Amino acid sequence: ETAAEKRGLAMITGNAGLSPKRENVYLDLFEEQRVRGVLFTPQTQELGRIDALRSRGTPVVLVDEHAPPSRYCSLAVDDVEGGRMAVEHLLDGGARRVAFVGGPTSLHQVVDRRVGAERAVGAVSGASLTVVETAALTVLEGRGAGERIASLSVAKRPEAVFAANDLVALGLMQAFMFNRRLHVPEDIALIGYDDIDFATSAISALSSIRQPARLMGRTAVELLEDEIADPEHQHRHVSFQPELVVRDSTRVAE
Repeated sequence: ETAAEKRGLAMITGNAGLSPKRENVYLDLFEEQRVRGVLFTPQTQELGRIDALRSRGTPVVLVDEHAPPSRYCSLAVDDVEGGRMAVEHLLDGGARRVAFVGGPTSLHQVVDRRVGAERAVGAVSGASLTVVETAALTVLEGRGAGERIASLSVAKRPEAVFAANDLVALGLMQAFMFNRRLHVPEDIALIGYDDIDFATSAISALSSIRQPARLMGRTAVELLEDEIADPEHQHRHVSFQPELVVRDSTRVAE
């Protein structure tokens, strides 16, 4: 939005909330408003609706999506690498029983982060990964998953948890520390993904995988301007690398 404003553009936003039906409502609205272009994060891998939108003259850039350059300009963070970094950090801290918490699996970001976690575990002898699926990436879903994990015996409970995003991680922390009296990170280490503002204000400051959100926003607007100027130009995909941010939730005092 800041990048658009600097170029004299106004931005209309819509949150589909994982609903393909709501997604189509917003796309219809944007087309009716004759917007100059659309920055779009798909809810599914079916892009027929976007193909039709672009064929009618509305430029589109896919955000947080690895699209073939032959079809679209796109940009995304390497979530497989981010997942690997998160779990490698937990393993380096001494954990061997690790859990991955997140969902739904219809979100490729969740799948990619889990694949990265599996790669990290596969590289360490004696390490294991338990997957706890959630219906959404919300605090409430994280809290429910945390209750299930905390109810396990010490022998079966994971020593560390990688949450698919920070909201899930904050819900997990609430369940661990408020209801079950598990201390983070002494009893169970915890890392999230996205490095949202609330990560630093959690009861135990949350370790996370940071995405370069502002840079991604600026790049998305730049790609869209290229599409507006020349719809037939060669499309580009821009990939960003995530960054490990270590805080109290995975740092045990010596």
